[in-house]
Amino acid sequence: MSVFESLNDASTKAVDKSELYLKKTHDFYKLKIFEQLTKSVSMLFKVLAIGGVFLIGIFFMAISLSLYIGKLLDSYTAGFVIVGIIFTLVSLILFASRNFINTFVIQKISKSFFKDEKSI
Repeated sequence: MSVFESLNDASTKAVDKSELYLKKTHDFYKLKIFEQLTKSVSMLFKVLAIGGVFLIGIFFMAISLSLYIGKLLDSYTAGFVIVGIIFTLVSLILFASRNFINTFVIQKISKSFFKDEKSI
């Protein structure tokens, strides 16, 4: 084996290892971006779901259903309290199921995210 063949062999190995390193780095950053994206989307979804239900609860507690129930019970205060309790319970149920919401969002996004990789 001559010096040139040895040098050629060494440089070929270096190029192969560099290409492998670049591919692994690319895959790592792709996964990292996916992780950040899904965390952000799931956080946004949780905030909108829990916050939206809570705000709707306050709105209904303050205005519409409380007036109707209050009329039925001859006590507007009781109407306000009953509607507030209902929407508070819904908010607590959504909060307790936040891990399910995370899993659901990650599964939905991962299907579309990794589907693109199969076509490459």
